[in-house]
Amino acid sequence: MVTLSYASFDPAAALADFTARAEGAGAIVSFTGLVRPDAKTGTVNTLALQAYSPMTERGIEAAVSEAEARWPLKASMVIHRVGDMVPGEPIVFVATASAHRRAAFEAADFLMDYLKTKAVFWKKETGPTGSTWIEPRAEDYADSARWADTQG
Repeated sequence: MVTLSYASFDPAAALADFTARAEGAGAIVSFTGLVRPDAKTGTVNTLALQAYSPMTERGIEAAVSEAEARWPLKASMVIHRVGDMVPGEPIVFVATASAHRRAAFEAADFLMDYLKTKAVFWKKETGPTGSTWIEPRAEDYADSARWADTQG
């Protein structure tokens, strides 16, 4: 399940819904990313996130399909915010379920690496000194590259 949402979401409610749907799972892993209050440029007042729909959703769905092919998942869920957000708001929720923990951990990590480096999003932080477009960091690309030569 992949959802892009302009509305805020409740990660606890998303996890409860996911857990109810993860029939037969022995392990559930979830990750919630929040808008950070500060960045290299200083304090963040808002984060604006744009997507190119439906291309963004199709890319995330393809990443979910790849995760399901690599690891024996019982279920998966990705919720990603778009639009304007303030520090502390949830921006992303990823959950994976499998019979065993390692597959659930690795699949969630794989999906987050995709979202950080390959998903079609444009991010702009605005603070007291103006606005800055945000690009993935070198560390994000290094994390993502490790999946190129592994098969879950």
